[in-house]
Amino acid sequence: MTFDLRAALPLLIPKAIAWAEFQSKHLLNTGKPLNDVLSSVAKSVGVLRPDLIRIVEVPRLPLPDDPDLRQAAQTTGLLGPDMVGLTLGYGVYVCHGHGTVRLLSHEFRHVYQYEQAGSIAAFLPVYLQQIVTVGYNNAPLEADARAHERHHA
Repeated sequence: MTFDLRAALPLLIPKAIAWAEFQSKHLLNTGKPLNDVLSSVAKSVGVLRPDLIRIVEVPRLPLPDDPDLRQAAQTTGLLGPDMVGLTLGYGVYVCHGHGTVRLLSHEFRHVYQYEQAGSIAAFLPVYLQQIVTVGYNNAPLEADARAHERHHA
């Protein structure tokens, strides 16, 4: 049996939002605030409130407990083994050893995108629809984040 992600998306979006909001609360409660250099990087990619960003370093990105949501995240590559950063609102997960200015500027651009959308619940449906429709690499929000990557602070 194959997993039809496009058909499953309407059912997965509420689960994805709930998971992302839960993870975001954890990040905001346990993460480290930005230092002056990283705050400047965040501002340079458009973030309005860099003071709200929190970063948590982890050995690997967390996966949802829900089997369908986990499969969707892995199928799309969103939480695959090659992913080393994940932004959920003002919270950012970074895998140990990957906290470069380039990665963080990319993730901070996602923070900006969340700010523009207004919330996790407003951002995620648009983002996930793009991933399912055109793929991770071609998704406009990902292309925008890549276009705003900085290579030095």
